[in-house]
Amino acid sequence: MAERTVATGIATTGPDRRAPEGPGPRPGWRLGPSPGPSRLGRTRLGQAVRRNLTAYGFMCGALFCFTLFAWYPMVREFILAFQRTNLIDPPEWVGLENFRTVIRDPAFGQAWWNTIAFTLLALLCGYAVPFAVALLLNELRHARAYLRFVVYLPVMLPPIVSVLLFRWLLDPGPGLFNQILDFFHLPPLAWLDSADTALISLVLVSTWMNMGTATLIYLAALQNIPSELYEAAELDGAGVFAKIRHVTIPQTRLILLLMLMLQIVATMQVFIEPYMLTGGGPENATVTVAYLMYQYAFVYGGNYGAGGALGMMLMIVLLVFAAVQLRLTRDNTR
Repeated sequence: MAERTVATGIATTGPDRRAPEGPGPRPGWRLGPSPGPSRLGRTRLGQAVRRNLTAYGFMCGALFCFTLFAWYPMVREFILAFQRTNLIDPPEWVGLENFRTVIRDPAFGQAWWNTIAFTLLALLCGYAVPFAVALLLNELRHARAYLRFVVYLPVMLPPIVSVLLFRWLLDPGPGLFNQILDFFHLPPLAWLDSADTALISLVLVSTWMNMGTATLIYLAALQNIPSELYEAAELDGAGVFAKIRHVTIPQTRLILLLMLMLQIVATMQVFIEPYMLTGGGPENATVTVAYLMYQYAFVYGGNYGAGGALGMMLMIVLLVFAAVQLRLTRDNTR
Protein backbone atom coordinates (compact mmCIF):
# COMPACT_ATOMS: atom_id res chain seq x y z
CA MET A 1 0.00 0.00 0.00
CA ALA A 2 1.40 3.33 -0.98
CA GLU A 3 2.61 5.69 1.72
CA ARG A 4 2.47 9.52 1.37
CA THR A 5 4.55 12.13 3.14
CA VAL A 6 3.76 15.78 2.77
CA ALA A 7 6.00 17.22 5.46
CA THR A 8 8.25 18.84 2.89
CA GLY A 9 5.48 19.64 0.45
CA ILE A 10 6.51 16.84 -1.96
CA ALA A 11 4.25 13.82 -2.41
CA THR A 12 5.91 10.39 -2.85
CA THR A 13 4.51 6.91 -3.44
CA GLY A 14 5.85 3.43 -2.74
CA PRO A 15 8.87 2.03 -4.44
CA ASP A 16 8.48 3.86 -7.79
CA ARG A 17 8.02 7.29 -6.01
CA ARG A 18 5.82 8.65 -8.80
CA ALA A 19 4.48 12.18 -8.32
CA PRO A 20 0.74 12.46 -7.81
CA GLU A 21 -1.35 13.64 -10.67
CA GLY A 22 -3.75 16.53 -10.51
CA PRO A 23 -3.57 20.19 -9.55
CA GLY A 24 -1.52 19.61 -6.39
CA PRO A 25 1.95 20.98 -5.74
CA ARG A 26 4.68 19.97 -8.21
CA PRO A 27 7.90 18.28 -7.13
CA GLY A 28 10.39 20.81 -5.77
CA TRP A 29 7.75 23.46 -5.03
CA ARG A 30 7.48 24.99 -1.58
CA LEU A 31 4.17 25.48 0.07
CA GLY A 32 3.32 28.98 1.33
CA PRO A 33 1.84 32.30 0.16
CA SER A 34 3.34 33.97 -2.92
CA PRO A 35 4.87 37.43 -2.46
CA GLY A 36 2.37 40.22 -3.19
CA PRO A 37 2.95 43.34 -5.27
CA SER A 38 3.85 45.47 -2.24
CA ARG A 39 6.51 42.99 -1.13
CA LEU A 40 7.97 42.84 -4.63
CA GLY A 41 8.01 46.66 -4.75
CA ARG A 42 9.90 46.84 -1.45
CA THR A 43 12.38 44.25 -2.66
CA ARG A 44 13.06 46.15 -5.87
CA LEU A 45 13.38 49.42 -3.95
CA GLY A 46 15.89 47.86 -1.61
CA GLN A 47 17.91 46.53 -4.53
CA ALA A 48 17.87 49.96 -6.19
CA VAL A 49 19.03 51.62 -2.96
CA ARG A 50 21.87 49.13 -2.51
CA ARG A 51 22.87 49.49 -6.15
CA ASN A 52 22.97 53.29 -5.95
CA LEU A 53 24.19 53.59 -2.37
CA THR A 54 27.35 55.48 -3.37
CA ALA A 55 25.38 57.94 -5.47
CA TYR A 56 22.95 58.57 -2.62
CA GLY A 57 25.89 59.12 -0.28
CA PHE A 58 27.36 61.81 -2.54
CA MET A 59 23.91 63.37 -2.95
CA CYS A 60 23.44 63.54 0.82
CA GLY A 61 26.78 65.28 1.14
CA ALA A 62 25.82 67.86 -1.48
CA LEU A 63 22.42 68.43 0.17
CA PHE A 64 24.10 68.89 3.54
CA CYS A 65 26.50 71.49 2.12
CA PHE A 66 23.68 73.34 0.35
CA THR A 67 21.57 73.29 3.50
CA LEU A 68 24.38 74.52 5.74
CA PHE A 69 25.96 77.15 3.49
CA ALA A 70 23.09 78.29 1.22
CA TRP A 71 19.59 77.55 2.49
CA TYR A 72 20.19 78.03 6.21
CA PRO A 73 21.78 81.51 5.75
CA MET A 74 18.79 82.58 3.64
CA VAL A 75 16.33 81.41 6.29
CA ARG A 76 18.45 83.01 9.00
CA GLU A 77 18.58 86.28 7.07
CA PHE A 78 14.79 86.27 6.74
CA ILE A 79 14.46 85.88 10.52
CA LEU A 80 17.08 88.55 11.29
CA ALA A 81 15.26 91.06 9.09
CA PHE A 82 12.49 91.23 11.72
CA GLN A 83 14.70 91.17 14.81
CA ARG A 84 17.04 93.47 16.73
CA THR A 85 19.96 91.37 17.91
CA ASN A 86 23.71 91.39 18.40
CA LEU A 87 23.86 87.55 18.16
CA ILE A 88 24.72 87.42 21.88
CA ASP A 89 21.73 88.70 23.83
CA PRO A 90 18.22 87.31 23.26
CA PRO A 91 16.76 88.76 20.04
CA GLU A 92 13.88 91.22 20.11
CA TRP A 93 11.18 91.15 17.45
CA VAL A 94 10.75 94.62 15.95
CA GLY A 95 8.56 93.96 12.91
CA LEU A 96 9.31 96.31 10.00
CA GLU A 97 11.51 98.69 11.99
CA ASN A 98 14.70 97.42 10.31
CA PHE A 99 13.24 98.10 6.87
CA ARG A 100 12.32 101.65 7.90
CA THR A 101 15.83 102.19 9.27
CA VAL A 102 17.43 101.07 6.03
CA ILE A 103 15.14 103.11 3.79
CA ARG A 104 15.73 106.30 5.82
CA ASP A 105 19.50 105.93 5.44
CA PRO A 106 20.89 108.51 2.93
CA ALA A 107 23.28 105.86 1.60
CA PHE A 108 20.36 103.56 0.69
CA GLY A 109 19.49 105.27 -2.60
CA GLN A 110 23.15 105.82 -3.45
CA ALA A 111 23.92 102.13 -2.92
CA TRP A 112 21.12 101.03 -5.24
CA TRP A 113 22.14 103.57 -7.87
CA ASN A 114 25.77 102.41 -7.74
CA THR A 115 24.72 98.78 -7.92
CA ILE A 116 22.51 99.35 -10.98
CA ALA A 117 25.21 101.47 -12.66
CA PHE A 118 27.83 98.79 -11.97
CA THR A 119 25.50 96.13 -13.40
CA LEU A 120 24.86 98.09 -16.60
CA LEU A 121 28.55 98.85 -17.11
CA ALA A 122 29.42 95.22 -16.42
CA LEU A 123 26.94 94.14 -19.11
CA LEU A 124 28.79 96.27 -21.65
CA CYS A 125 32.15 94.75 -20.70
CA GLY A 126 31.68 91.51 -18.80
CA TYR A 127 28.89 90.25 -21.06
CA ALA A 128 30.08 91.31 -24.50
CA VAL A 129 33.85 90.90 -24.12
CA PRO A 130 33.79 87.16 -23.18
CA PHE A 131 31.55 86.44 -26.18
CA ALA A 132 33.91 88.31 -28.51
CA VAL A 133 36.91 86.46 -27.06
CA ALA A 134 35.09 83.13 -27.51
CA LEU A 135 34.40 83.99 -31.16
CA LEU A 136 38.09 84.73 -31.67
CA LEU A 137 39.24 81.52 -29.96
CA ASN A 138 36.76 79.49 -31.98
CA GLU A 139 38.32 80.73 -35.23
CA LEU A 140 41.89 79.95 -34.23
CA ARG A 141 43.55 76.75 -35.38
CA HIS A 142 46.82 76.94 -33.44
CA ALA A 143 47.60 77.36 -29.72
CA ARG A 144 43.91 77.12 -28.88
CA ALA A 145 44.47 75.10 -25.71
CA TYR A 146 47.17 77.48 -24.48
CA LEU A 147 44.98 80.54 -25.09
CA ARG A 148 42.05 78.90 -23.29
CA PHE A 149 44.34 78.41 -20.30
CA VAL A 150 45.48 82.04 -20.44
CA VAL A 151 41.88 83.29 -20.57
CA TYR A 152 40.79 81.08 -17.66
CA LEU A 153 43.86 81.77 -15.50
CA PRO A 154 42.38 84.82 -13.67
CA VAL A 155 39.48 82.67 -12.47
CA MET A 156 41.91 80.25 -10.83
CA LEU A 157 43.67 83.02 -8.92
CA PRO A 158 42.35 83.85 -5.44
CA PRO A 159 40.29 87.07 -5.56
CA ILE A 160 42.60 88.79 -3.08
CA VAL A 161 45.57 88.19 -5.41
CA SER A 162 43.73 89.72 -8.36
CA VAL A 163 42.63 92.70 -6.27
CA LEU A 164 46.17 93.37 -4.99
CA LEU A 165 47.50 93.11 -8.54
CA PHE A 166 45.04 95.71 -9.80
CA ARG A 167 45.69 97.93 -6.82
CA TRP A 168 49.25 98.22 -8.10
CA LEU A 169 48.17 98.57 -11.74
CA LEU A 170 45.72 101.36 -10.86
CA ASP A 171 48.01 103.20 -8.47
CA PRO A 172 47.82 106.92 -9.24
CA GLY A 173 51.59 107.26 -8.98
CA PRO A 174 53.79 104.45 -10.38
CA GLY A 175 50.88 102.30 -11.57
CA LEU A 176 51.25 100.56 -14.91
CA PHE A 177 48.11 102.11 -16.39
CA ASN A 178 49.36 105.63 -15.70
CA GLN A 179 52.76 104.73 -17.09
CA ILE A 180 51.05 103.68 -20.32
CA LEU A 181 49.18 106.99 -20.40
CA ASP A 182 52.43 108.83 -19.81
CA PHE A 183 54.06 106.95 -22.69
CA PHE A 184 51.39 108.37 -25.01
CA HIS A 185 51.80 111.84 -23.40
CA LEU A 186 48.36 111.68 -21.76
CA PRO A 187 47.61 113.03 -18.27
CA PRO A 188 47.50 110.44 -15.46
CA LEU A 189 44.21 109.44 -13.89
CA ALA A 190 43.26 108.90 -10.27
CA TRP A 191 41.64 105.58 -11.11
CA LEU A 192 40.42 104.62 -7.64
CA ASP A 193 40.57 108.03 -5.97
CA SER A 194 38.16 109.88 -8.25
CA ALA A 195 34.38 109.57 -8.17
CA ASP A 196 34.35 109.77 -11.97
CA THR A 197 36.60 106.77 -12.60
CA ALA A 198 36.32 104.60 -9.46
CA LEU A 199 33.21 102.66 -10.53
CA ILE A 200 34.55 102.11 -14.05
CA SER A 201 37.80 100.82 -12.57
CA LEU A 202 35.88 98.29 -10.48
CA VAL A 203 34.06 97.12 -13.62
CA LEU A 204 37.41 96.56 -15.38
CA VAL A 205 38.73 94.57 -12.43
CA SER A 206 35.57 92.46 -12.18
CA THR A 207 35.56 91.76 -15.92
CA TRP A 208 39.17 90.57 -15.89
CA MET A 209 38.60 88.38 -12.81
CA ASN A 210 35.46 86.61 -14.05
CA MET A 211 35.51 86.56 -17.86
CA GLY A 212 37.26 83.18 -18.10
CA THR A 213 34.24 81.11 -17.07
CA ALA A 214 31.85 82.91 -19.42
CA THR A 215 34.36 82.62 -22.28
CA LEU A 216 34.66 78.84 -21.95
CA ILE A 217 30.87 78.45 -21.76
CA TYR A 218 30.43 80.52 -24.92
CA LEU A 219 33.21 78.59 -26.63
CA ALA A 220 31.56 75.26 -25.84
CA ALA A 221 28.28 76.56 -27.30
CA LEU A 222 30.02 77.81 -30.44
CA GLN A 223 31.71 74.48 -31.07
CA ASN A 224 28.31 72.74 -31.08
CA ILE A 225 27.06 74.80 -34.02
CA PRO A 226 26.99 72.63 -37.20
CA SER A 227 29.57 73.78 -39.73
CA GLU A 228 27.02 73.25 -42.53
CA LEU A 229 25.20 76.37 -41.40
CA TYR A 230 28.30 78.51 -41.90
CA GLU A 231 28.98 76.87 -45.26
CA ALA A 232 25.44 77.63 -46.41
CA ALA A 233 25.80 81.23 -45.23
CA GLU A 234 29.05 81.58 -47.18
CA LEU A 235 27.37 80.24 -50.32
CA ASP A 236 24.74 82.95 -49.87
CA GLY A 237 27.52 85.56 -49.77
CA ALA A 238 27.35 86.30 -46.02
CA GLY A 239 30.32 88.03 -44.47
CA VAL A 240 31.75 87.66 -40.97
CA PHE A 241 29.25 89.92 -39.23
CA ALA A 242 26.34 88.52 -41.23
CA LYS A 243 27.26 84.98 -40.15
CA ILE A 244 27.48 86.11 -36.52
CA ARG A 245 24.11 87.82 -36.75
CA HIS A 246 22.17 85.15 -38.66
CA VAL A 247 23.92 81.94 -37.55
CA THR A 248 25.97 82.33 -34.39
CA ILE A 249 23.61 84.41 -32.26
CA PRO A 250 20.43 82.43 -33.10
CA GLN A 251 22.21 79.14 -32.43
CA THR A 252 23.52 80.31 -29.05
CA ARG A 253 20.45 82.26 -27.97
CA LEU A 254 19.62 80.04 -25.01
CA ILE A 255 23.18 80.27 -23.65
CA LEU A 256 23.20 84.02 -24.17
CA LEU A 257 19.94 84.44 -22.26
CA LEU A 258 21.13 82.18 -19.45
CA MET A 259 24.44 84.00 -19.13
CA LEU A 260 22.61 87.33 -19.15
CA MET A 261 20.59 86.30 -16.11
CA LEU A 262 23.65 84.91 -14.30
CA GLN A 263 25.63 88.03 -15.14
CA ILE A 264 23.02 90.37 -13.70
CA VAL A 265 22.49 88.26 -10.58
CA ALA A 266 26.25 88.12 -9.93
CA THR A 267 26.97 91.80 -10.55
CA MET A 268 24.06 92.93 -8.38
CA GLN A 269 25.85 91.22 -5.47
CA VAL A 270 29.27 92.76 -6.07
CA PHE A 271 31.21 93.11 -2.82
CA ILE A 272 34.87 92.09 -3.07
CA GLU A 273 35.94 94.85 -5.46
CA PRO A 274 34.54 97.85 -3.54
CA TYR A 275 35.53 96.33 -0.20
CA MET A 276 39.17 95.68 -1.13
CA LEU A 277 39.91 98.49 -3.59
CA THR A 278 37.94 101.58 -2.56
CA GLY A 279 36.21 100.93 0.76
CA GLY A 280 33.04 102.38 -0.70
CA GLY A 281 34.67 105.68 -1.61
CA PRO A 282 35.43 108.17 -2.83
CA GLU A 283 32.32 110.09 -1.75
CA ASN A 284 30.30 106.86 -1.57
CA ALA A 285 30.75 106.46 -5.34
CA THR A 286 31.33 102.72 -5.03
CA VAL A 287 29.05 101.79 -2.12
CA THR A 288 26.95 98.88 -3.36
CA VAL A 289 24.01 97.14 -1.72
CA ALA A 290 26.13 94.18 -0.65
CA TYR A 291 28.81 96.49 0.75
CA LEU A 292 26.17 98.49 2.66
CA MET A 293 24.90 95.22 4.13
CA TYR A 294 28.43 94.52 5.39
CA GLN A 295 28.62 98.00 6.94
CA TYR A 296 25.34 97.54 8.81
CA ALA A 297 26.38 94.15 10.17
CA PHE A 298 30.07 94.73 11.01
CA VAL A 299 30.71 98.50 11.02
CA TYR A 300 27.61 100.26 12.32
CA GLY A 301 27.64 98.68 15.76
CA GLY A 302 26.55 95.22 14.64
CA ASN A 303 23.10 96.09 13.32
CA TYR A 304 22.46 92.61 11.93
CA GLY A 305 18.73 93.21 11.62
CA ALA A 306 19.18 96.15 9.25
CA GLY A 307 21.73 94.19 7.24
CA GLY A 308 19.32 91.27 7.01
CA ALA A 309 16.50 93.59 5.90
CA LEU A 310 18.67 95.06 3.14
CA GLY A 311 19.73 91.58 2.05
CA MET A 312 16.11 90.50 1.95
CA MET A 313 15.29 93.46 -0.33
CA LEU A 314 18.11 92.50 -2.67
CA MET A 315 16.98 88.87 -2.71
CA ILE A 316 13.41 89.86 -3.60
CA VAL A 317 14.62 92.08 -6.44
CA LEU A 318 16.77 89.27 -7.84
CA LEU A 319 13.96 86.74 -7.51
CA VAL A 320 11.57 89.00 -9.42
CA PHE A 321 14.14 89.61 -12.12
CA ALA A 322 14.92 85.90 -12.44
CA ALA A 323 11.22 85.02 -12.67
CA VAL A 324 10.63 87.63 -15.39
CA GLN A 325 13.74 86.52 -17.25
CA LEU A 326 12.73 82.85 -17.16
CA ARG A 327 9.23 83.71 -18.34
CA LEU A 328 10.54 85.74 -21.27
CA THR A 329 13.06 83.02 -22.10
CA ARG A 330 10.33 80.37 -22.11
CA ASP A 331 8.09 82.48 -24.37
CA ASN A 332 10.92 83.20 -26.81
CA THR A 333 12.05 79.59 -27.11
CA ARG A 334 8.73 77.96 -27.91
